[in-house]
Amino acid sequence: MARMPFKGGGGSWDRLGARLRAPGRPLLATAVALAVAAAVAAALTGWSRYGAAHDDDAAFARTRDTVLAAGEQAVQNMNTLDYSDVDHGLDIWESSTTGDLHSQLVQGRAEFEKQVQQAQTVSTAKILSGAVTELDTRTGKAGVMIALRITVEAPKAKPAVKESRMLGELTRTASGWKLSALGQAPMGDSAADPSPSPSTSTTDGK
Repeated sequence: MARMPFKGGGGSWDRLGARLRAPGRPLLATAVALAVAAAVAAALTGWSRYGAAHDDDAAFARTRDTVLAAGEQAVQNMNTLDYSDVDHGLDIWESSTTGDLHSQLVQGRAEFEKQVQQAQTVSTAKILSGAVTELDTRTGKAGVMIALRITVEAPKAKPAVKESRMLGELTRTASGWKLSALGQAPMGDSAADPSPSPSTSTTDGK
């Protein structure tokens, strides 16, 4: 079928323009505009959701790093004490803890201070590795597993060196994450490896 070319001037082009301006044509233009707007809105929503999820993941990772740093420092503090400056050392213990653990330290401070001064021991700790084993950002609770080397020096005795794994529970407070419980990790348990790894279990509490 032969096609009639559009001619210059006021011929076919004018007739085409008139048809597009006909009463029914604005509906077509409106439909196209709405379809384009819907596609743009869908794309923006998708990007918004992706951005929000990415921000949540980044925030969770930052909190996990904060918890690990606080846990390592607190466990190191709790295994460091010099009999010649025991008051200062026990002040650090108390400032590193909260909850029942803090209460126990405060209640038993006088007796423990007396024992340390009589023994004249100096204990120092070095963190070897650590990992966050649990993290609930909603409730403000976390767990850490810390491997450390503890050196204890006493008069007329060789320094005693021991490597230990410790399990700690942390609670979020107004002044940061603090130890609320601390205990020895079971030895020989493969789950007690504190080396950070992708398999470390964490949760954001959702």
